[in-house]
Amino acid sequence: MFERDGKPMPGIGETLLSAYESGLKRPGPEYLHYLCSVYRVEPAALGFEGPCICGHGHRMPGVVRGGQQDAEPGPPIDPRELWIKPLSDPSTTDGGEEDENVLRRTLLQIMAGGAGAAVPLTAPVLGAADGIRRRMDDTLVSSTVSPAMLDHWEEAATSFGKQYMNTPPMRQLCDVLLEFSQVRQALDRHQPIDLQERLCILAARLSGLAGIIMIDFGDQRMSRSFFRTARLAADETGDRALRAWVTAREALVPLFLGDPRDALTLAKKSRDLAGQTPCAAKAMAPVVEARALSMLANAGGKKDVVDQAKRALSRARAAFAQMTPAQQEDTVFGYTERQLYFHQGDTLARLGQTIEADLILEQALEKYEGDLLDQTLIRFDRAHCRLLEGDGDEALRLGMEAVRQVGEGFRTDIILRRANELVRAIHARCGDIAGLQTFRDVLASSPPTTPAAEPV
Repeated sequence: MFERDGKPMPGIGETLLSAYESGLKRPGPEYLHYLCSVYRVEPAALGFEGPCICGHGHRMPGVVRGGQQDAEPGPPIDPRELWIKPLSDPSTTDGGEEDENVLRRTLLQIMAGGAGAAVPLTAPVLGAADGIRRRMDDTLVSSTVSPAMLDHWEEAATSFGKQYMNTPPMRQLCDVLLEFSQVRQALDRHQPIDLQERLCILAARLSGLAGIIMIDFGDQRMSRSFFRTARLAADETGDRALRAWVTAREALVPLFLGDPRDALTLAKKSRDLAGQTPCAAKAMAPVVEARALSMLANAGGKKDVVDQAKRALSRARAAFAQMTPAQQEDTVFGYTERQLYFHQGDTLARLGQTIEADLILEQALEKYEGDLLDQTLIRFDRAHCRLLEGDGDEALRLGMEAVRQVGEGFRTDIILRRANELVRAIHARCGDIAGLQTFRDVLASSPPTTPAAEPV
């Protein structure tokens, strides 16, 4: 609204809004006017004395309050924003409507910018994500939806899993959290035990998927928070396979963003939870174990570490063979053959087994059809193999090709992190070879995808 009125961007953020809500601070006349315009209420509804400096009402046209209808309509409303639920009182935020509205506005922004629009993970979106997750936590530790609606949500969760590799992360995060919020509201009411269990399974899956997306954004804290919520939900079901899946997926957080030793611990915990149950986690857990071992070892590292990692990969292949065809076709909630090839190649590349790694990575790349995220990471692994073999120019060419094939909306923290790792490795091994600075410039021009510094 400030931008619409030709004013400089305001200094309102989560911290200041929190101070307004708690009564520690009072907004000035101009801020109060814009807050009333956004919420479409009068100052009294926000807990402040009126009237507003504008001299006219802010309520939505046609809304009757206190027996009287608005005499003068508020600001014009974009028809697309009718999708956003109006708030009549701040207390309605307890139901999560404003958090949902933040996500809806973000979706509108993405839609306005086109399919390739790059929208950063901002503080308001993070605040909305955490607000929705916290409400799910409250619901799970405290609790009638129709079977047809449950079928719809389960189909939506499955669809999100299939779209994960090819949907811009911000778009998918908004979609996932809006469904997640609906599931939470259903859990907030007493349900028959069979429906309650299905809702908890859905909550675990959607929260786990949100945690996976947060890994892509490089937000370790928020990712671990969503996985904690997923564990709470999974523990309500008693489903060993689901609990093992959540733990195996959570192990990816320290694998990419923290200490590989923590990933190793979680991988072993996932393996124990799976037990003898044929499931995705039984194959995923030893793969994570092998990848963590490869990170803890130097390239061409100690033979015992190489042997441990290879034994873990062997267990993964055996477990994969026991999975159902449906599990072998699901990228997120299951574990696919192409993922197994990719992760084996990634492990061997980090262990310095370049000939074997490159062969497996080439096969993995052939098996991927349009799954952009993993294809990009595979290309980085192949570039790493070329570098270990002493061909810095080819490593640079493969790295630049990988980044250029990724649209700005997909250049998440995990991709830029791997690209910058490759730049540093090439420089350490080969110095400032021709084209390296150009690669740095391409990476520097990529839009930021990490959360804003403002507190949430």
